[in-house]
Amino acid sequence: MRAKNITIAEVEFTAFVLAKKLMSWNEPIPDFGTRFPNILESCLETPFIRFGRKDMYRGLVGKASILFYLMIKNHPFQNGNKRIAVMCLLVFLANNGKWLRMSQNNLYNFAVGAEALN
Repeated sequence: MRAKNITIAEVEFTAFVLAKKLMSWNEPIPDFGTRFPNILESCLETPFIRFGRKDMYRGLVGKASILFYLMIKNHPFQNGNKRIAVMCLLVFLANNGKWLRMSQNNLYNFAVGAEALN
């Protein structure tokens, strides 16, 4: 079964709104319209790139991993990229019938660790 992508509308409505409301932080998440053009689209499309009829990122784990990594590293938003990346990861997994069982603290450390990767 092919993985279902997360859409721009889902990022705006679900991940972005939930990140803004549920994840308190000292720095606010700016309005969705202030995002950097085309970077978010690239982050959402990259997990589904194919070459020679083969997925570049195989399976749900491969797609979820690169989505999460790119949402953090490519900074599609002016602020709140890690929080939005976490919510996008959870929405993507939920869209595909999976869930990530991890404490909020471990999930935060996971996002910070992804940001530190070169």
